Amino acid sequence: MAAERRRSWPARLRSRAGTVRVRTTLAALVVVGVALAVGAVVLVAVLRGALTRELEATTRLRATEVAADLEAGTRPDRLAVGDAEDLLVQVLGAHGEVVGSSANVAGLPPVAHLRPGTSARVEVPFDGDDFLAVAVAASTREGRLTVVVARAVDMVGESTRILTGLLVVGLPALLLVVGATTWKVVGRALAPVAAIRGEVDEISAVALHRRVPDPPGDDEVARLARTMNRMLDRLQRAHLRQRRFVADASHELRSPVASIRQHAEVALAHPGGTTTAELARTVLAEDLRIQRLVEDLLLLARADEHALRPRRRQVDLDDLVFEEARHLRGTTELQVEVGAVSAGRVDGDAAWLRRVLRNLGDNAARHASTRVAFALAERDGTAVLTVDDDGQGIPAPDRRRVLERFVRLDAARARDAGGSGLGLAIVAELVAAHGGTVAIATSPLGGARVRVSLPRAR
Repeated sequence: MAAERRRSWPARLRSRAGTVRVRTTLAALVVVGVALAVGAVVLVAVLRGALTRELEATTRLRATEVAADLEAGTRPDRLAVGDAEDLLVQVLGAHGEVVGSSANVAGLPPVAHLRPGTSARVEVPFDGDDFLAVAVAASTREGRLTVVVARAVDMVGESTRILTGLLVVGLPALLLVVGATTWKVVGRALAPVAAIRGEVDEISAVALHRRVPDPPGDDEVARLARTMNRMLDRLQRAHLRQRRFVADASHELRSPVASIRQHAEVALAHPGGTTTAELARTVLAEDLRIQRLVEDLLLLARADEHALRPRRRQVDLDDLVFEEARHLRGTTELQVEVGAVSAGRVDGDAAWLRRVLRNLGDNAARHASTRVAFALAERDGTAVLTVDDDGQGIPAPDRRRVLERFVRLDAARARDAGGSGLGLAIVAELVAAHGGTVAIATSPLGGARVRVSLPRAR
C-alpha cells in the first residue's frame, strides 16, 4: 500500500502541475520575478550613477574652493584643506610637480595627472582604495596651477551593497507573498468551477433535474454556471420529450398489434367463425395503420435530427389544394368550399406539401360538422393557406399544444376518430422545413382555422 502511494505521488504532482491554479501561480511568479529582477538591476544602477554624480559634484565644488583660495593669494603650501582621510588635495605646478597638498598625501607624487576640467577614478598607492579625482585650474601670481581633489568612492559601493543586500532578501519574500496571494485568489475564483465540476460528475440520465451551483455576481464563472443550467434544462426537456415520445409510440403501436393478435387468436380458436378473407382484411388494415404510424415516426425522427431537406422546386399550391378538396369530396359527405382559393406558387417539395394538405384536410374533416373551407392568397411575398371547419374549434390555451406530438384533445380521444395525434405535429415540422409557420385561430365558420404561411416562389 505504501509503495502504491509512493508510485502515485508523481502522477499526483503531474496532475496538480497541469491545473489552472498551478499554471496561473507559476505564470504570476515568473512575470513578477522577471519584472522585479529587472527593476532591481535598474534601481542599483540608477542609485550608483546618482551617488557617483553627487560625489563628483561635491569633489568639484571642493576643488573650486581651493582654486579660489589660491587665486586670492594663498600660498599652495599653506592651504587650509583639513585632514579628512577620504579627501585628498594636491596642487600641481606647470610641469606636474606637487607644490602643495593636504597632510594625508604630503610628500607623495601626484595621485593623478588630469587636465583641468576633467575627472577620473584613480587608485591611491598608499591606500589601495578607489578615489574619484577632479582637476580644476587656478591662475595665480606664480603662474597657472592645477588643483586636484580626490574623494574616496567607498561610500558609493557601500550604499549599493546595502541596497543589493536588501533586494536579495526582500525580493524572494515579495515573490512568496505574490505566489501565496495568487494561489489563494485563483483558488477562491476557481472554487465555484470545482463545485460545478463535482455536480456535473453526479448528473446522469436519471438525475437531469439536478443543477450546478449558481454563484452570485455576473463574472465569467457565474455566466458559465447559468449557461450550463440552461443546457441542463434543454437536456431534461429533450429527455422527457424522448421518453414521452417512446411511450406514446409504444402505446400507439400496441393497439394495432393487439388487434391483429386478437383476430388471429379468434380465427385459430373458432375456424368456422371467420373467413380467411375477413382475417386478411383486418390484418391488412391494421398493418397499413402500423405502416403509416412508423412512417410518421421516422419523419419526426428526421426532424429531430435536423435532417429534413426538402427537394425544392416551384409548386403550384392551388393545384394541391384542389386535389385535396376532390379527395375530401370523394371520401366524406362534407361540403368542401374552394371559392377563396387563388393562385399561389411556392418553392418546395411537392410530396411534402401534398402531405401537409392531406393532414390538414383529414384534421378538418375529422372535426367538421358539415363544412370545410380552403382559402389561398398571396400577401407581401407570402402564400397564406387557411383551412376552416365548422366543428367545435380548439380552445385558445390548447392551440399551441395541438401542434405537439401525440396530443389529442378530449373531444378526439378515440383512436378510430382522433388518429394518432401526429398529423398537426407533422404539418408543423414540414412547414418549418420550408421556412414557414403554422398558426391556429377561430374560424368564421365556428370551428378551428389552421393558417399556414409559406415563402412565395421568387
